[in-house]
Amino acid sequence: MGDIFVDCGVRLVSIPEARYADYRYDAIFKAYKWDPQVEDQNTVSDCVALMDKKTAEQLEAWAEQLSEETMLMEEALAKNISLAKDLGLPKKIFKSLDRLGGYDKSQHIRLMRIDFHPTTTGWAVSEVNSDVPGGLAEASVLPEIAKKYIEADIGCEAGKSTAKSLYDAFEGKIEKNVAVAFVHATSYADDRQVMQFLGDYFAKWGINAIFAAPDHIEWTAKKALCAIGGKKSAIDGIMRFFPLEWFVGLQKKSNWLGYLDCETVSCNHPIAIFAQSKRLPLVWDKLNLEIPAWRALLPKTMDPKSLGPREAKSGEWVYKPNLGRVGEGIAIKSLTPQKEFLKIEKSIRRYSADFVAQQKFESQPLSAANRGDQTYHLCVGAFTVNGKSAGFYARISPYPLIDSKAKDIPILISD
Repeated sequence: MGDIFVDCGVRLVSIPEARYADYRYDAIFKAYKWDPQVEDQNTVSDCVALMDKKTAEQLEAWAEQLSEETMLMEEALAKNISLAKDLGLPKKIFKSLDRLGGYDKSQHIRLMRIDFHPTTTGWAVSEVNSDVPGGLAEASVLPEIAKKYIEADIGCEAGKSTAKSLYDAFEGKIEKNVAVAFVHATSYADDRQVMQFLGDYFAKWGINAIFAAPDHIEWTAKKALCAIGGKKSAIDGIMRFFPLEWFVGLQKKSNWLGYLDCETVSCNHPIAIFAQSKRLPLVWDKLNLEIPAWRALLPKTMDPKSLGPREAKSGEWVYKPNLGRVGEGIAIKSLTPQKEFLKIEKSIRRYSADFVAQQKFESQPLSAANRGDQTYHLCVGAFTVNGKSAGFYARISPYPLIDSKAKDIPILISD
C-alpha cells in the first residue's frame, strides 16, 4: 500500500534556513515553547503545514460531530456507571464515579482535541484527547508567528485560536472580577508552560489567574476555594491540566474527590475520563446511541485478549496503553524495537485491561520542498470547545508514530 497516494489537502512548506533560528526563538519566548527539545531531539519544526480551506472545514465538521457524540456517550455512562467497568479505569476512580450522577454540561466547559491522520485511504482518527489535551499555545499563537516567516507570496491565514475560544467560554459563565484557578503539576515546566500561557491570556483580557496545584483546591458545599500559603481565595472557575488518573497518587488530605461533583465552572470536568479511556469503543454497542462519525473514522478497536494468536502476530494491530499519552508505550510490530515490543506484549498478557488493540492504518507520508527524499508523517489535532471547532494543533515525525520526539508544526489555512 505504500505506493498509493491520496491528496490529503496538506502540503509542507519550509521556513527559510536563514530565518529559522529567529522563528525558533519566537516559538520559545512568544509561544511558551519552553521545552524546545526532548533529549537531543529538536521539537520545533522548520516547516509549516499549509492546509487547504476545504480540508480544514471538513476536519472541523468531523471534530464537531465527534465531540457531540462523545458528550452523548459521557452522559450515558454517567447515568449507568456499570457500563464503565470495561474501560480499564483505576479502581479508586471507578469506585467514585457515582458522584458524576449530577453532572450538568451546561454548568461546565468541555475541551477536546481529536487527532486526525492522513492515510493512504483518506483521513482517519486515532483517538480523542479528552481529559487534559495539550497544544493550546501551539494552536493559538504559533500560526500567527509562523506566518511572518514564510514566503510573502504564499496566500494563507491563521485559523481559530483555542485560547480565545476557551476565554469566551469562561467569560460567558463567570464574573470577571473573580479568578480562574489554573490547576497543574506545578513542579513540571512542560505543564507550567501550558497553564502560564493560558493564564497570561486570560489575565490580559480581564479574568484573573491563580496558578495552583491540584491539592490547593478545597471544597465547601461543592464549591471550590483555592488555599495557598494559608490564604484562601475565592475562585469562580477551574482550568485543569492535571490528568484525572494522577489524582489517585495524591495524599488523602488532598480531597480530590471534590472535583467529581463540583458545581464550580470546570474545564475539564472529570466526566472526561470516560472518553480518555481508549477502551471506550468496547462499550459502544452497550450504549445504544447513534455515533456514526466515530464508527466511520476510528479504526476497528478491540480488547487485545479478543485477538486470536495469528491475528495478534500479524502486524496489523497497534497496541496502546489505555490511558497513555504522547505516544508512550505504543507497540507497532514494524516500528517498535523487538526488545521493547516483547516487553509490551508481556504486559498485555498480564494486564490486558490496561491496553487496547487498534487496527493499523497506513499513514500517508508528506514531503517538503528542497528536502530530497525526506518524508514526514503528520498528526492534526482538531480542538473543540463546547462542541464547536476551536483551532488546530499539529506534529510531524519522520516515522509513522507521533511520540514525544515529534516536532510541533503550525497549521496555516490556504485558499
